[in-house]
Amino acid sequence: MSFSPCNAGLSGPMSTAAGAIDNQREGSFAALGNVFLTRLPASPLPAPYVVGFSPDVAAMLGFDASLANAPGFAEFFSGNTTRDWPAASLPYAAVYSGHQFGVWAGQLGDGRALTLGEIEHDGQRFELQLKGAGRTPYSRMGDGRAVLRSSIREYLCSEAMHHLGIPTTRALCVTGSDQSVRREEMETAAVVTRVSPSFVRFGHFEHFYANDRVEALRALADHIIDRFYPACRAAEDPYLALLNECVLSTADLIAQWQAVGFCHGVMNTDNMSILGLTIDYGPFGFMDGFDANHICNHSDSQGRYAYRMQPQIGYWNLFCLAQGLLPLFGERYDDAERSERAVKDAQRVLEGFKGRFAPALEARMRAKLGLETQREGDDALANKLFEIMHANRADFTLTFRHLSKVSKHDASGDTQVRDLFLDRAAFDAWANDYRARLSHETRADAARAEAMNRVNPKYVLRNHLAETAIRMAKDKDFSEVERLAAVLRRPFDEQPEHEAYAGLPPDWATSLEVSCSS
Repeated sequence: MSFSPCNAGLSGPMSTAAGAIDNQREGSFAALGNVFLTRLPASPLPAPYVVGFSPDVAAMLGFDASLANAPGFAEFFSGNTTRDWPAASLPYAAVYSGHQFGVWAGQLGDGRALTLGEIEHDGQRFELQLKGAGRTPYSRMGDGRAVLRSSIREYLCSEAMHHLGIPTTRALCVTGSDQSVRREEMETAAVVTRVSPSFVRFGHFEHFYANDRVEALRALADHIIDRFYPACRAAEDPYLALLNECVLSTADLIAQWQAVGFCHGVMNTDNMSILGLTIDYGPFGFMDGFDANHICNHSDSQGRYAYRMQPQIGYWNLFCLAQGLLPLFGERYDDAERSERAVKDAQRVLEGFKGRFAPALEARMRAKLGLETQREGDDALANKLFEIMHANRADFTLTFRHLSKVSKHDASGDTQVRDLFLDRAAFDAWANDYRARLSHETRADAARAEAMNRVNPKYVLRNHLAETAIRMAKDKDFSEVERLAAVLRRPFDEQPEHEAYAGLPPDWATSLEVSCSS
């Protein structure tokens, strides 16, 4: 392995792994130049230790699963070695802007994240980012740190979402420290190593639009097209084609969120990925008892990001992205009406969200109900189920999982799902309609149940499960972090030895709250 600034001072497996990281590669985000980022070392994290490590992500990056035990691992992935890197090769924090809770917030940026660089493995390129690595020029009033609690939640949920089949950033590891950090109370610091093909957000485009930096805006759009959407180059308007790709991927993503009862909690435009990935896990939550108006973020006093609002907010955010890209649209129009025609083109593309989202969610709901065919009335059947789930606060995950036991012939398999509803009569009436619908399906009960259990998870990252792991980790017992991560890697499997992880939440779980500090 030739010398790399990233592996300076390291030896053995860590030297090899660090040497694979390149933060000056041609075609990378960093290659766009200093107008997009600021290079600086991470703030030292005293006496770091490993809290969690994903062997799946390690393999994706070409690392051996034993890497977490290598000397220097915690120091490197806490950012401590970056103090010795040459100035031109330092990690970087990116600048962006955004709308937060519907209000223009102006310049934001990576206030507590530093990107180490890229790794290329098996023909794929990934950026590695340290979240919680200390203050940057974009920290505003923040301390630049993440806490153990939020870092464990992001690590677990990143990997849980991936194994549910939902597009997401990934997490290689969490490192912790005894360094004190104040949030609502005194906590300890941690760093989560996030992995993604790109961390570019809607807010990046908003930033350069708001600052009238059209050439920078073009360079950024060209970077995303060339790296991720090369087919857009053949379109009549490549930048409009880029917007269309974002519209479709965002619609698909939110349909997947809705189908598993996932609430992001803070869908600001600076938390929306240009690649349609779930990004920036903060006050997220998987619903227990179904509530269409569920607000998982107790900082969201107006309910802007409630479960039922997520599709609408995704659509609103895409309008903000379209505005950010607007100066690039309509270059084929060489007339005085270019601006007006470009706006109409963007509006037409944005309308594609509705045409994509509804069918995507309907298809997922049919699969969750075990329906191979599409018939009139399927939407009404699904909506009625949600209506009685909402009225009874029936557990979201268990309702759909237990529906696989319902028989198309009689009520003999209804007991488990029926017991989730206080209003048994309402469920019975719906179940009779469901059975009538199943009578039009050719699959036998067993085959349908098998198919349903491949799309309706048994295990999701419920807040109380994460909280248990966090409480143990605060006492330096990280066994539950890894045990829970292992369970969540197989969300659709029965795993009888872990049945307790699939049960209804305990009473104390109702008092748990997550906020923007999470």
